[in-house]
Order: sequence, then structure tokens, then C-alpha cells
Amino acid sequence: MQRLSALQEELGYWTQLRQNVVDAVELESLGDEDLASDLTGEADRLEGELNRAEFRLMLSGTHDRGNAILAIHAGAGGTDSQDWASMLLRMFLRWGEQRKHKTEILDTMEGDGAGIKSVTVSIAGLYAYGYLRSERGVHRLVRLSSFDAAHRRHTSFALVEVWPDIEQDTNVTIDPKDLQIDTFRASSAGGQHMQKNDTAVRITHIPTGLVVACQNERSQGQNRETALRILRARLVQIQEDEHRQQISDLKGEHVDAGWGNQIRSYVMHPYQMAKDHRTNHETGNVQSVLDGDLDPFMEAYLRTTVGTDRE
Repeated sequence: MQRLSALQEELGYWTQLRQNVVDAVELESLGDEDLASDLTGEADRLEGELNRAEFRLMLSGTHDRGNAILAIHAGAGGTDSQDWASMLLRMFLRWGEQRKHKTEILDTMEGDGAGIKSVTVSIAGLYAYGYLRSERGVHRLVRLSSFDAAHRRHTSFALVEVWPDIEQDTNVTIDPKDLQIDTFRASSAGGQHMQKNDTAVRITHIPTGLVVACQNERSQGQNRETALRILRARLVQIQEDEHRQQISDLKGEHVDAGWGNQIRSYVMHPYQMAKDHRTNHETGNVQSVLDGDLDPFMEAYLRTTVGTDRE
């Protein structure tokens, strides 16, 4: 049923796009000069939409059409980095809203005084994972710090991770014997039920050492299901990374995905610029990017990788 729903949505998208083109052509055939400016704007809009539609056809990976789980972790920089992590959270939530994706915060660890130490978010919508996988890596912010009494310039880092949100019928099998499940009291605000009961859940996948915790739901059972969902997504990502690494080894290439390998910089002082270091795509309107205008960066990156990471 989920596959059918996705296909119906895809068919509806292309049918509507075709109808919009037909309508525009019919209006143009009327030869009404009063409609000229409107038709010019509609033609530009349709051209942009067609370019995006053609790009979507390039996203043919196993999970590209599906939902995504995104995690943000504050890095070096103390309170500034925790505040930077919260800014990135807002950026991705705004991006999701603009695309009419459904977003849900699955787990949060609040910062010390401001911001967040880490957060995990579910983003559900067509091609959510296909686009968001371009955001994996370290994001760097340069600004005048509002947390510094001297208002000096600070550099902050945050790590973004993205995994496909996998349904139960995935080929990843989790043996209950491989899981260590611990419960504890949730530390975030959420009502008395979160303060008195051990509703939070921490799951350790013994073979890989992966640890997933969830405390945002109201019951232990809900937190357990959410944690398993995140664990499943991370295990699928490990499988895909191992496959790509095997291909990379055969090609004689080495890609360092280490913490210190920033993918994008957001500079707010002494000048304004957001620049992706993988593609050199940049803009001087940093605030627009922080408000969720990420598609140009995502598409610039994906156009350089589609076809190479599908082998």
C-alpha cells in the first residue's frame, strides 16, 4: 500500500505538471497582450519545475524516494556549537516545511544553557532521503558570538548524519539476542510521567557497538519502537557505506569521512557567504540558506555524485 501510494503521488505530480503546460499553451494561443506578463512568469515557473522534475529522475537509489532520519550533533565550540546545532535544526525543519514534508523530533538532548547537544529528526516526504543525503558531514559557522562577553568572532562545528527511514520489511535483520536494552528516567521536560517513570530507552547493538537512545515519547514502549527504528536506519546506512567503500577500494580511491572534514561553511562575519567545499557552490545570502533555502546546494552536490555512487 505504501508503494502504491508513492506511485500515485508520483503520477499525480507529472499529470499536474503536464496540465499546467497545456493550460499555459492554451492561454498563449489566445494572443491576449494583457496576459503577457503573467504568461512570462508562468513560463519561468514551469521551466524551473521541469528542471527539478528532470533532476528527480536522476535520484534512482534504493532509498532515494523514501523518508529520512536526520541527526545533528554539536561539535567543538561549547555553547556556541550547541546554539549552532539548534540553528541547523531550524534550517532543516524550515526546508521540510517548504517541501510540505512531515517532520517529527524523535529525540533531543538539550545544551548547557543554550542550544542543543544533539537531536534526531524524522523527515517524511517524497525524495526526502534522496536530497538530504547530500547534507552528511561537518557544517562550520563563523560569526560574532553572542555568548562571548567581548563579542569576539567564534568558529563552531556541528555534525549532520542522515539515514534512510526503513520500514519493517527491510533486509536488515536485528536479532533480539544482539540487543542490550536499558531504561532510565527522561531528563527533558515533558510532564510528571516523564519524571517519575523510567520511560526513556537506550539500545546497544552489541555486534556493531551502535547506541541509540530515545526519551521524547510518552511511554517506554513508544520510545523502544522509535529507538529500534533509528537503529534499523543506521544499520542500513552501514551496509550502504560498506558497499561504497568496496567500490572505492576497487577504484583505488580513498574518501576521508572524518569529523574534521567540513562540507560547508556559513560565514556571517567579517563578510556574508555560505559555501559548499565539495562543489564550490556559494551564495552571499546566508540568512536565506539558514531559512531553509537548501535546494541549490543539494542539487549542485547530487549532480556531481549521481551516477558515481550508484555503481
